[in-house]
Amino acid sequence: MSEFEAYRGLFVAESRENHETIVKSLLVLERGVDETAIDEIFRAVHTLKGASASMGFEEPERLCHSMEDVLSMIRANTLEVSQPVMDLLLACTDAIEEMVDGIESGGPGSHRDSARLVDLLRKWVDLGSGGQESSTPALRTAPEPSEEEATEVDLSASDDRPRYRILIRVSEESAMGDVRALLALANLDALGTVISSAPTRQAVDEGRFEGLLELEIASDAGEEALQIAASGTEIAEVTIAPIGPSSGGESRAAPAAMPAVREEDDRRPRDREKGREIKNIRVDIHQLDHIMNLVEDLVINRGRLKQIAEQHRIKEMDEAISVVDRSVSELQNLMMLIRMIPLNQIFNRFPRVVRDVAKHDGKEVEFLIEGGETELDRSVMDGLSDPLLHLIRNAINHGVELPDVREKAGKHRVGRLRLSAYRDRDNVVIELSDDGGGIDIARVRRKAVERGLYTPEAAALLTDDEVTGVLFQPGFSTAETITDISGRGVGLDVVKSSIEALKGSVKVISVLGEGTRFELMLPPTMAIIQVMIVRINSRRIAIPINSVIEVASLAADTLHRIGANEAILLRDEVLPVYRLDEMFGAPSTGGIIMVVQYLDRKCGVPLDLVEGQQEVVVKPLNRLIGSSRGVSGVTILGDGDVVPVVDVNTMI
Repeated sequence: MSEFEAYRGLFVAESRENHETIVKSLLVLERGVDETAIDEIFRAVHTLKGASASMGFEEPERLCHSMEDVLSMIRANTLEVSQPVMDLLLACTDAIEEMVDGIESGGPGSHRDSARLVDLLRKWVDLGSGGQESSTPALRTAPEPSEEEATEVDLSASDDRPRYRILIRVSEESAMGDVRALLALANLDALGTVISSAPTRQAVDEGRFEGLLELEIASDAGEEALQIAASGTEIAEVTIAPIGPSSGGESRAAPAAMPAVREEDDRRPRDREKGREIKNIRVDIHQLDHIMNLVEDLVINRGRLKQIAEQHRIKEMDEAISVVDRSVSELQNLMMLIRMIPLNQIFNRFPRVVRDVAKHDGKEVEFLIEGGETELDRSVMDGLSDPLLHLIRNAINHGVELPDVREKAGKHRVGRLRLSAYRDRDNVVIELSDDGGGIDIARVRRKAVERGLYTPEAAALLTDDEVTGVLFQPGFSTAETITDISGRGVGLDVVKSSIEALKGSVKVISVLGEGTRFELMLPPTMAIIQVMIVRINSRRIAIPINSVIEVASLAADTLHRIGANEAILLRDEVLPVYRLDEMFGAPSTGGIIMVVQYLDRKCGVPLDLVEGQQEVVVKPLNRLIGSSRGVSGVTILGDGDVVPVVDVNTMI
């Protein structure tokens, strides 16, 4: 499936929501000028126009643009909200609805009347205040029936359905009596054939309605069903009287002047609405979480079934488990896709933040967003908003210079801040970069000494990467003064702790005078991951597979002691060796070492046995147990064994 086709469904779903907002607000506006309704219409039309333009659907874009012109005149009080104007705008919504239907079916979103509707909208704009009633551009989908045309619907002689005369009286307090009458007519249409009505459907549709509607209908639905269909909100009274089937005489007792009900008089696509299939639904996120928990239980029990099958070696059981295994895998993948949310959900909140912070600091900043369509699991997305907010504020406060300073340095006075996201193998990378002054390593080193984090001698020995890491220390800030949005040292430490809680990592790349780039690497999901199951001192441990570089043999004479620590020379690299004695009670006696990596740092972990790779569900530690440094959670294997999952980031 192409990227365009992937977004077609999303466009259709959003367009339907905007269309419903437009229609609902137009009906409110029809009762009188309502600023809130106009704003709602404007917002929905503008969103629909922008989405159509981005997808390349030109006709909906042109129609929405012309609607905006007319709505602008209404908002500016240069155009009166009159019945012809409302009829035209509602006709435009009907055309938009048909365009969206066509797009959903794979079409280009064209409509036979779009050019005519755009032309009529432009005439209203040209008229300014609307002109005289006689000169207003009218929307006519069907000519007014003449006296000769005002005949009743003739049913075939074989139609022996019972006939009823129905009297519907709309409440005098109703502000939308004509709409209520039309709704009653539409409901009755679904139960039979409306033979005649007084006033006619077209007259009601045009607002010529005095609160009383009399009609004759042929239907086999029964009086009770007709009573329910005709009743509704603001309907004061419904009277039904059977008149029986006939070919003349009493069944023709309707007033002689009653006009015919013609199909073209009903200008709204009600039949099409009734037949449209609902293809998108809204689901409570807690229900999705519950389904995800059930899928996780299935994954755990799948592993248990596999172990039982291996122990007993029953052919029929193996075949059944292979089918269950495939179904659980498909269900798991489908559930993961459903939980995926595009990053635009949080990216779109930040332009306002950039504008406010830049204005507060007296800076000019251009904010660019790229890759917002990249998707992340909801569990990861929930913890991402605050870290990004801190990084954006930090970039403007400390990164982008004042306009005068930038011009003196030969830069454009408007700084550039870029937020981008993309996929990198199994991970999602989010980058926030600016073209500001960059990180002054010497200044950070000096501040670290001033705040007592390092002695001058120790600070002088720090590498540039280690100095950059000081920025993530709690309470550390290079700001000289405290303002209401920065300077207290609360920011980058929150970023680091939040990203690591999401099993991600933070990397900083900076060039003095040119800018800084923060790189966040995140797993697409936290719930179900691939791990390597290993044993140390006869106890199991799970290590995330994306942190594992290699597994090698370990000979005693290859270990070397450097000060108080152990190290090993492996493939021309000197790697520190970390023995997990505190976790497992005794050092490993096996001859295996696993190399794991976090960012650019590697280390070796001695092991007794590697059991193999497995897909597991990671459960957070119970709040009664509390957090345990070096352990990100636990998992339950197929045999019921509870195994800790190592947090490689913290370990290194």
